[in-house]
Amino acid sequence: MGDKAHTHPGAAGRATAADHPASVRNVVLVGHSGSGKTTLVEALALTAGAVNRAGRVEDGGSVSDYDDIEHRQQRSVQLSLVPVEWDGFKINLLDTPGYADFVGELRAGLRAADAALFVVSASDGVDGSTRMVWEECAAVGMPRAIVITHLEAARADFSGMTRVCAEEFGADDPDAVLPLYLPLHGPEGPDGHAPVTGLTGLLSQKLFDYSTGERKESEPGEDQLPRIEEARNRLIEGIISESEDETLMDRYLGGEQVDVKTLIEDLERAVARGVFFPVLAAAPAADGARQGLGTVELLELITGGFPTPLERDQPRITTPDGKPRELKPCDPGGPLVAEVVKTSSDPYVGRISLVRVFSGTLRPDETVHVSGHGLADRGHEDHDVDERVGALSTPFGKQQRPVSHAVAGDLACVAKLNRAETGDTLSAKDEPLLMEPWEMPDPLLPLAIQAHSKPDEDKLSQGLSRLVAEDPTMRLEQNQNTHQVVLWCLGEAHADVALERLRSRYGVQVDVVPHKVSLRETFGTRAAGRGRHVKQSGGHGQFAICEIEVEPLPGGSGIEFVDKVVGGAVPRQFIPSVEKGVRAQAAKGVAAGYPLIDVRITLLDGKAHSVDSSDAAFQTAGALALREAAADAKIHLLEPVAEVTVLVGDDYVGAVMSDLSGRRGRVVGTEQVGTGRTLVRAEVPEIEIGRYAVDLRSLSHGTARFSRAYARHEPMPPQIAERVREEAKEGS
Repeated sequence: MGDKAHTHPGAAGRATAADHPASVRNVVLVGHSGSGKTTLVEALALTAGAVNRAGRVEDGGSVSDYDDIEHRQQRSVQLSLVPVEWDGFKINLLDTPGYADFVGELRAGLRAADAALFVVSASDGVDGSTRMVWEECAAVGMPRAIVITHLEAARADFSGMTRVCAEEFGADDPDAVLPLYLPLHGPEGPDGHAPVTGLTGLLSQKLFDYSTGERKESEPGEDQLPRIEEARNRLIEGIISESEDETLMDRYLGGEQVDVKTLIEDLERAVARGVFFPVLAAAPAADGARQGLGTVELLELITGGFPTPLERDQPRITTPDGKPRELKPCDPGGPLVAEVVKTSSDPYVGRISLVRVFSGTLRPDETVHVSGHGLADRGHEDHDVDERVGALSTPFGKQQRPVSHAVAGDLACVAKLNRAETGDTLSAKDEPLLMEPWEMPDPLLPLAIQAHSKPDEDKLSQGLSRLVAEDPTMRLEQNQNTHQVVLWCLGEAHADVALERLRSRYGVQVDVVPHKVSLRETFGTRAAGRGRHVKQSGGHGQFAICEIEVEPLPGGSGIEFVDKVVGGAVPRQFIPSVEKGVRAQAAKGVAAGYPLIDVRITLLDGKAHSVDSSDAAFQTAGALALREAAADAKIHLLEPVAEVTVLVGDDYVGAVMSDLSGRRGRVVGTEQVGTGRTLVRAEVPEIEIGRYAVDLRSLSHGTARFSRAYARHEPMPPQIAERVREEAKEGS
């Protein structure tokens, strides 16, 4: 691991295809926006020899040159893969966005990885979102390590930040979160800040100096050893406490010296089992330098301590009809099971699918079966088709390097899968299989859009379908009640990226319009109406008269039509015409243009003409009767009410409940969930929570989550209803 003696990378450089799962390491980098994940990936790639000293891919392009939008927004917005090779191991580094709006990309990275590297800024610390991801990883036993960055900051404090990490991440066992190295500081500058120039290995008691841009190993002086003794003893005790050799602790406490080789082996096993979480330090290389501080140690940790894909419990696998299918874990010779963890579009080569192979071996030009991912309710196509795999490649920046195969445990890019979407399963065409989908957050911020012009209208449908194919955290809704096209997103930044991609990638310009909720109307009082449609203009005229009574019904009753005509005042063949007319008018609304619901409409009487009465005439008369009844009645506007559940830290419960009350919400209950969290249940008018995804994040500092579900329609307060009616008049 990081305290091993060798100082050169050996067989390092650009990764190609792996030949066996044991030689693969899949690592996802997690951390808040600005913590330095992408910079760290570049530093690791530079140290591994996959890029030149200018930080450029050897055959052109930039390590971080993943998406033009990222350059414009100056932040990561999508999952990116950088494969490197170190000491004969292929390391797939999965760089994830740190901003909460792109948590879907983070979840995809967690699915594709077997271990997580949590990146923490020495100057910013640990935020609530990062802590929540740590807990998610803990729940599934994913091995983790912590790397502290931004050590060059004036207020950086490695020891202090290590203690913070132990408090935040080691709630159950702080001694399981301990540093493997201590920083070496150079001379103080004029500002009093002493830069970090190297590391001291606590186990090996060796110095690793990076001040020249190349890692150099040396022995510490006698005066330096006391400085590390306390930290070294604590680290040894932490490692031994997790050792599978139960006699080791007694022997150590009895004064026996444990050799470094045994400690490193126990450390590697504890990390791979997800019970010990080492803390390391890293910094990018200076201009012209080859190795960034701590990068060799990190690469050694990844290859020596992180588990192979063979050690991962694979997701549940079934046949497409739901029958369980047991497979040997990560067997390159087994049935093909692979999963699309990311979908992107390239203007030159078309759709590219990033695939994690869980079983079997994927090869170019073979036909595979594509099983849908069960996200049809989000506007994503759910399918069950065969497709031919195009070329396989491994990415690096904007470059794609062809590979001959992808074994179980490896990641590869697949070209020309035109139907497969993120979350889909690829399997052998003669043995279709389906992987249980990973959990995706619900998009809860509505973005109502319309085409900017007629040419945009022609391209909008295709652009939207491609957009949601790439991003399963986005939901496309064609709302039949409001007649709006709505993209449901995770937040404002997510929405901004969606609009930018529509414009720049698919050539579609759209306008954002106010999002409408599905309001309804109902009668507040009983009322009567008479519809008279009599016209004579030569030849056959139009004659129909009907009298109705309207009364309100309980919520959820819909529209009930009752025929109480006696004596044939309205001929039997025209009674369905009256019902058709009143239902058509009800769909249009009677006050502010919203559908009428929860009423009983009773046809009491009417008149007909033997020649001039017709189906169309009685439809018109029925509509007129309903409008007249509404003119004499009290009409309520009904608004949809949502059941909202908010999972929030106890520190923010009061603020959340107060905010919900300010949105006309009714808190219906709270319950404790685990330690330090509360689930708040409330009923809130939907018109009040259009931006709740954004507001709740701000209110809780990114630590709360919520869900919403339609409950019912309720009468809107009179003053708000009046405002809505006035807006409807102005818009008509």
